[in-house]
Amino acid sequence: MKTRFGKRFLIVLGLLLATAVLTYCTTTPYTDRSQFMLVSQQEELQLGQQAAAQVLKTEKVSKDPEINARVRRIGERLAKVSVRPDYKWEFYVIDKDEANAFCLPGGKVFVYTGILKYAPTDAELATVMGHEIAHALLRHGAERMSTALALEGVGTVGSLALGGSGSVGGQVFAQSYGMVANVGVLLPFSRDQESEADKVGLELMAQAGYDPAAALTFWEHMAKDEDKSKKPPVFLSTHPPTAERIEAIRDLLPWAKTFYHPRD
Repeated sequence: MKTRFGKRFLIVLGLLLATAVLTYCTTTPYTDRSQFMLVSQQEELQLGQQAAAQVLKTEKVSKDPEINARVRRIGERLAKVSVRPDYKWEFYVIDKDEANAFCLPGGKVFVYTGILKYAPTDAELATVMGHEIAHALLRHGAERMSTALALEGVGTVGSLALGGSGSVGGQVFAQSYGMVANVGVLLPFSRDQESEADKVGLELMAQAGYDPAAALTFWEHMAKDEDKSKKPPVFLSTHPPTAERIEAIRDLLPWAKTFYHPRD
């Protein structure tokens, strides 16, 4: 009896788990990868708006018209060729000597002035922005947040209020989306997510008319600073070894070039 009951229990448990996986499973754009997702797109967009407001409240926005125009111009080209041109895209430059950038749900892109020294050309800056936009389009933050919620036993993002940076919801969201301003410890994207964002970022920049080969020079600039400095740039602290990334991008270049059509 016990053995029969045990088998039935395992069968029922297996069916419930399979149902849960199917219920909370989505597919990524571009790569068609299955994702475990507890966060709806609407919830993600709402949290993104709240988080963007917090960043703008706590960080100093650059008033340099030339830098702002450059970031906006590159960002708009990338957004136009993305799978979500319907997002209310906004591009902000944060006046802070910190090599960092991130994109929040709904197309809120933040570029720190400290990263501009590694991206002297527009194509190199498109590398950074394309990579961060790719993370958002692929919903990597929501994927990480779903995992965090599941581990916490919360179940749904609706059970958490974003609140301030010290709240559980605020910390889970900030860590999931790489928001350095709001948390002391970052959870790096997984190696697979980073590789996926690199690949999609190359496709985006190439479609937008930026030579994907510039991705190599950007990461080489970062690698030089990484070698010289005891403390790597913030942008590198949440990314895999730069040498490995450069080789992976080099292998992807022939594929990425197929999307590239130079613009004036």
